[in-house]
Amino acid sequence: MTSTVDVTVLADLLRRAAKAEILPRFRRLGQDDVRAKSEATDLVTEADEQAERMIKAEAAQLWPGALFLGEESVAADPDLLGSLEHADLAIVVDPVDGTFNFAAGIPAFGVMASVISGGETVAGIIYDPMGDDWVMAEKGGGAWLRRPEGGAERLSVAAPVGLEHMVGMASTGYLPKEKRAEVLGNLAKVRFLTNYRCAAHEYRTFAGGHVHYLMYNKLMPWDHLAGTLISQEAGAYAARFDGSPYLPHHLDGGLLITPDKASWDLLRREVFTV
Repeated sequence: MTSTVDVTVLADLLRRAAKAEILPRFRRLGQDDVRAKSEATDLVTEADEQAERMIKAEAAQLWPGALFLGEESVAADPDLLGSLEHADLAIVVDPVDGTFNFAAGIPAFGVMASVISGGETVAGIIYDPMGDDWVMAEKGGGAWLRRPEGGAERLSVAAPVGLEHMVGMASTGYLPKEKRAEVLGNLAKVRFLTNYRCAAHEYRTFAGGHVHYLMYNKLMPWDHLAGTLISQEAGAYAARFDGSPYLPHHLDGGLLITPDKASWDLLRREVFTV
């Protein structure tokens, strides 16, 4: 399904962009290199912009027929977002996921890309510049941790556990204000709640079998398409809050990902009562 986009070539492009434009700026940003977008915690840096510029330019040469949708491209031209639903082939990129962490000097950030074909996600890549490895998947081919020297390890989600033993991650900041306190109260029913402020590492952690749930409400495609496919290929059950599949053009409706449907139903009923 991804014959028009060589996923290994795309993965290498993310790595080269990180080494050329992101890592040299880590903990070396000047005051003028960081700017707020929609709010004080929604940041963009020179690393985001320059990495996306490099990825976009090379992607245009490698796959000239594909729509390129990057977070910073959409920030500059919001109308681009609507073109994803009708694109025959698209490459969606988050040049620095976890920009808040990156700007604060916290080594928890990643570079993500997904390939969309015929309205569905067919490949996802999450590159960790600090660990220098990828978590990636092609639809129907499983989820894998891959290293530059060629090593690969197949990933599998955690075994289901009871509600009181569940450990997971939830991004509660984008929940409706009237529901946020209720959900936060419900989270006392699980064992632990955490949040890395970086979807890239949250998806990696989940797909590697270390936590039992992920929950998001704001669904920007560069944040969630790659990770959702990787999670599903690692064995997860993923759906929006109404039980419908999460598709590339969805921007709302929430997203809950668990090891199996029984866990999804339990968390939806007892915790995420949005």
